Amino acid sequence: MPPHHPSPNHDRHLPKLTAIALGIAALLWAIALDSPARASEGLAPDIWNPSIFQAVVLGMVQGLTEFVPISSTAHLKMVPELLGWGDPGAAFSAAIQLGSIAAVLGYFWNDLRQVVGGATRAIGQRNWQSRDFRIALGIAIGTVPIVAIGLTTRLFFNDFYELTVRTSTTIASVSILMGLLLGFAEELCRHARDFENLGVTDGILIGLAQAMAIVPGVSRSGSTMTAGLFLGLDRATAARFSFLLGIPAISLAGMFELKDLVGGIEAAALWALVAGLISALVFSYLAIAWLIRFLQTQSTWVFVWYRFAFGVFVFFAIASGWIGG
Repeated sequence: MPPHHPSPNHDRHLPKLTAIALGIAALLWAIALDSPARASEGLAPDIWNPSIFQAVVLGMVQGLTEFVPISSTAHLKMVPELLGWGDPGAAFSAAIQLGSIAAVLGYFWNDLRQVVGGATRAIGQRNWQSRDFRIALGIAIGTVPIVAIGLTTRLFFNDFYELTVRTSTTIASVSILMGLLLGFAEELCRHARDFENLGVTDGILIGLAQAMAIVPGVSRSGSTMTAGLFLGLDRATAARFSFLLGIPAISLAGMFELKDLVGGIEAAALWALVAGLISALVFSYLAIAWLIRFLQTQSTWVFVWYRFAFGVFVFFAIASGWIGG
């Protein structure tokens, strides 16, 4: 019998399988560290009002991570804590997301005009098979789960969310878990369907995945892109639909939090918020343009690796006492 030699395809899959193995190992580490990491659970988070410089930095973090599948919420909590600034809180984080929405509206303005205009004409003509109508209906239905869960959490479980769910341990664990799911979607599914083949069912299923983003570390773009890949969408289409689907949800969340922030806000804090919004707009636009081009020729494995590394680093920071659990 001739000796067996691994095929080139087998060799090519080794780094990906290694990444999944490391992710599982890191997740087991998360379980082992879970008890001591939660020693500070139940303490009120240290919320602070950012300066203009700090708000610009936070806007940059928001812009660079909102549409890339690595979780902007996680980075907006971890980066300022690691810099010794404290936690800006969920309200400020949600408010500066409006800068990201302005960026995605500007970048996809022609797409939005086509979808809205085409859907309006389709309704008038009762053409329920129109592509634009199907996409618009999918976005509308897909937005319902995250809005319902987000409002319920904000109105009835806000303290539990801030003190128990929005923790460093949760962020690290979920980051690794979602990295595993993204890796499986990248490796196991065919990515053949393009934007012309999107349907209402895609919107519903990806919308359900988007609702998972209420948990810090999941990443709204990460959960929706992962679901899109599992549904067989090509990478660029999954990202493009993720951007469009996020517009209603992020807009509503940002405006909801902005209402509370602006009420009685001091002038210095208001200028900081404006600076954060502008920074988020600029860096979001750059990130969108880069990601669309990147996914046309590359896989999402770089983000899988990053999520693993980020989760492991956060656990290391917790164990070292740099940040609270």
